Amino acid sequence: MSPRELSEPAGKVRLFVEAALGDGARVVPDDAQAHYLLHVMRAKAGDRLSLFNGRDGEWLARIAEVSKRNCTLVCEKRTRAQDETPDVWLCFAPVKKAPTDYVVQKATELGVCALQPVFTRRTIVTRINEERMRANAIEAAEQSERLTVPEIREALTLDKLLRSWPRERSVLFCDEGGDAQPIAKAAAKIETNSIAILTGPEGGFDPAERDAIRSQDFAVPVTLGPRILRADTAALASLAIWQAIRGDG
Repeated sequence: MSPRELSEPAGKVRLFVEAALGDGARVVPDDAQAHYLLHVMRAKAGDRLSLFNGRDGEWLARIAEVSKRNCTLVCEKRTRAQDETPDVWLCFAPVKKAPTDYVVQKATELGVCALQPVFTRRTIVTRINEERMRANAIEAAEQSERLTVPEIREALTLDKLLRSWPRERSVLFCDEGGDAQPIAKAAAKIETNSIAILTGPEGGFDPAERDAIRSQDFAVPVTLGPRILRADTAALASLAIWQAIRGDG
């Protein structure tokens, strides 16, 4: 979180909280949020900020009580009703730490509702820090004005993902094989707005994986154009195209 002044217009500081929000509701921020407010932002009693929890909309809150290490926030009025997040999942092969952080942050800004890491045969990364992913998603949600935080799912192997897939949800499979239809064309033709996007690792899917994905009746192979994109670029480009054509973009 970059420093912002609490003296700015109300609502410039936004925090995601787990507590229920409503008229007069009292919220105690967690230790990290309290440190941010009290020691980074130099908050004082009477300062105002915005709160959201993914369920109750956005609320203007007042800092009512301040102690040395914490504070109490009191909801004053709802400023935005809860909205619906586009029902789009991003299934991606994780890459090195910094690019994965970037994918999580930017996918959150683009409105994805679920982030699903997928281990493929060529995936270099062998472990996922779900707590770090969630922290990045929360920060991106706070900064981008969205009212929800995407679900961070446990990493799965590609085989397990395909076996457990809900058959009614189509997958735009970003296939670098060169014989797929353009993603914009496919997005315009799909009948449902409940969709998933599947992108591969550095080096792409191996031939057996491509065949396994293409054999699924829910998979729609698509191409992102004539150039080979980095794994993180492909994930975000495909999401942006879907959101522009069928989402809330």
